Amino acid sequence: MNIIEVDNLTQDYGHGRGVFDVSFAIREGEVFGFLGPNGAGKSTTIRHIMGFSRPQKGETRVFNLESFHNYYKILSNVGYLPGEIALPEGLTGWEFIKMMGDLRKTKDKDRLIYLLKKFDLNPAVSTKSMSLGEKRKLAIVTAFMDDPEVLVLDEPTSGLDPVMQQVFIDFIKEEKKRGKTILLSSHMFNEVEATCDRIAIIKDGRIVTIFNANFIKHNENKVYDIKFNNLEDLENFVKSFPKAKFKEDLVVKFGVKEIFKNQLSVHVAVNDKQVNDFIEMLVNYKIKSFTELKLTLEDYFMTFYREDKDYGGMLKWKK
Repeated sequence: MNIIEVDNLTQDYGHGRGVFDVSFAIREGEVFGFLGPNGAGKSTTIRHIMGFSRPQKGETRVFNLESFHNYYKILSNVGYLPGEIALPEGLTGWEFIKMMGDLRKTKDKDRLIYLLKKFDLNPAVSTKSMSLGEKRKLAIVTAFMDDPEVLVLDEPTSGLDPVMQQVFIDFIKEEKKRGKTILLSSHMFNEVEATCDRIAIIKDGRIVTIFNANFIKHNENKVYDIKFNNLEDLENFVKSFPKAKFKEDLVVKFGVKEIFKNQLSVHVAVNDKQVNDFIEMLVNYKIKSFTELKLTLEDYFMTFYREDKDYGGMLKWKK
């Protein structure tokens, strides 16, 4: 069952800004990562999901309700954490918590106390005197305090120190175990990789890929670091090696990615289906070491954001 649905969402602000034909769905109990840099279109998409903006084209739905005309119903049943925190001045943290609790009819005081302790927040001070990190923690507490089944989180750890970022990641893992449905929008690779079941990468307002998080751990496209005993073997290896060619993000033929001349090493992209051919090629050279370089989410992300997307393009000899 899909809880959040985005179908061909388009909002064109001109000059290449906005979102264009964005589509994805989030299943019940799933943590869905929305990954991209600032300005890629994450917050624009989320504002439409929450019903704050009317799309020029397409539709967003939450609980099978069209968002724009049902945003009151959606907001009352979704824990929402905006990317930019704007708290009313003249209130203490306690007063803000009470105001939000009254709006959401929150009655679970034990849940509130648990969150305040977990995020080490003292709500007695005024919102005006709070640091950015304290404001973020207050927003987190109010988003989670009525224990919603669905959470929409836009850059949730922005402004938090590294210790509190890890506290938040551990907390999301706890919520995941409890069956919560979560949309986590972020540019932080570690929190997306640690918590999400599926991940969408957005670039220039368009979804460029959606994949299972396990793809990173069990990717059949490997990269190996090969160290040679001498420069001659390294140079001959590079000259004879076929260039990598990519099709639909999968290596269809292994190839050299980068060359490190002073270290007498190269990085080579190899698909599991070509590994035997690759090993046969290596026996012709004097090899000092042969090591797999584990793929990270950041590595995969950068295949969409680097200028030269073809790994077999211009080879760079590095000292």
